[in-house]
Amino acid sequence: MEAFTIVYTLLGGLGIFFFGMKFMSDGLQAVAGDVIRKIINSLTTNRFMAVGVGLLVTCLIQSSSVTTVMVVGFVNAGLMNLSQAIGVIFGANIGTTITGWIIAASSDKYSLLLIGIGFIPGLFSRSEKWQHLGKSLLGVGMVFLGLQTMLTAFAPLRLSPGFLESISYFTADHYSGYIASIVMGCLLTMVVQSSAAMLGITMALATSGVIPYHTAVSLVLGENIGTTISAILASIGANVNAKRAARAHAFFNIFSVSLMLLVLPKYFNFIDGLLPFDPATAGENGTFPYVAQHIALAHTLFNVAATLLFLPFMNSLAAFVTKITPDRGVEKETPHLLVLGDPSIMLPAASMAQAESELRKMKDIVERMYKLTREFWFQDDFEPKKLAKITDYERITDNIHKEITVFLCYVMEKPMSHHQSEQIQSMIKIADELESVADYIERLANYRERFKKAESLSGESRTEFFQFMDEVWVFFDFVGKGLVDGEILDMNGIELKSNELQLWADSMREKHLDRISKGTYAPVTALTYSDMVVALRKIRAHSFLMATAIENFHSKHE
Repeated sequence: MEAFTIVYTLLGGLGIFFFGMKFMSDGLQAVAGDVIRKIINSLTTNRFMAVGVGLLVTCLIQSSSVTTVMVVGFVNAGLMNLSQAIGVIFGANIGTTITGWIIAASSDKYSLLLIGIGFIPGLFSRSEKWQHLGKSLLGVGMVFLGLQTMLTAFAPLRLSPGFLESISYFTADHYSGYIASIVMGCLLTMVVQSSAAMLGITMALATSGVIPYHTAVSLVLGENIGTTISAILASIGANVNAKRAARAHAFFNIFSVSLMLLVLPKYFNFIDGLLPFDPATAGENGTFPYVAQHIALAHTLFNVAATLLFLPFMNSLAAFVTKITPDRGVEKETPHLLVLGDPSIMLPAASMAQAESELRKMKDIVERMYKLTREFWFQDDFEPKKLAKITDYERITDNIHKEITVFLCYVMEKPMSHHQSEQIQSMIKIADELESVADYIERLANYRERFKKAESLSGESRTEFFQFMDEVWVFFDFVGKGLVDGEILDMNGIELKSNELQLWADSMREKHLDRISKGTYAPVTALTYSDMVVALRKIRAHSFLMATAIENFHSKHE
């Protein structure tokens, strides 16, 4: 019966711990969603910036596994190169150590207090921001409560001779014990697929006195290797670069732990020298209150030292995983039309960053489409190949529009803040407007076919048409800068320019009809010229609507 009590108390504590971690993570993500998206978009080839991105994102989402799975998805999508991915993985390994410090700060004195403080904003605050902050505090309180419950479950085990004998082989006081503990930590983390959960269990076992400090640190080192299974599983079926990123994560952690194993006894002494209290000191209640801080410090310094050691060799690691993961070319990898990952395994903020990148690419395709259409109209000879290329561009934008919309609708099914939901709606609207602009550019190109040699567009009407076409495109390009550069748009100026272009379009149609009445142009050109001007006017209208959506996307809400 005692064994049954231990099991259900342990499972209950673990459930509360998991639930608290999820609450804390969801609350932090909702509060810092914009920050995460901007951090991801700031990625450069600078290795220190990449490490910083990995560190900050992992601290905010409280899961290195989620960060590395996200990185694999970005590499598979082509939004991140291998060197950037390795830098982010380095940073994620440091960022995940914050979980250890949160666990080390656990106290039964504060768990119920934090839960009590955390639920108040959820019930009484009208501010979404405060609601999510309250959710984060509630999560931290549940993490503390879960750990204390696990401590209660583990307490009887330290007095059980049978259990202590069964784990005696894993007592890390010699190298065989170190290796056995590292392997066990690795295997258990692979099964659980959560290094945070295993870290919590390990620290609870050590605090309750079931396992010694050295064994706990060795288990944590093994957990560092075991957590790489998430990225490896995520890379199955992905392209060769994604597989390389996942393997880089695994080899980095294996190399780091292997080097640490060589100096592990000295490392224990080093950590003991940094902290004033002996981890083997027992408290009045029979627990070991100082061992958690020693484990957290050992975990943090190990990951920081490993990152600093391997950072100069980041390109060498990239070359190594490239060599062991060759592109065999059995099936030629075709670049995806859209490089969006699986939203079910990604953070809403990361999914939004991917979709934002795709919107920029879509805008670039529309820009190429316009330039080709202008060339097509400007030259005297009719070139069917250019018209076919323009049509192909329009087909591509249709597909991108469809996939972005479907992708973002799936993202909206995940928990997120109201502001993130509004931003996603704005992104869907931007995709709609870009696709509409592409439609009218294609129509404009098709109108070129109506003009025969005897009915060519020339003289003042031709000059006005190209002037208006260029002005409309300057307007579109100005609006697009808000999407590409994140610039705050001058909506008053944009509205004035939009109205000016509309009046200009009406004036052009009237002037052309006047020229036809004077016999300057054949009457058959009236309808076509009117359709051409209407197409440009529609591009102007959809550009203005896109500006409104971009403004809403970049607006700040509480």
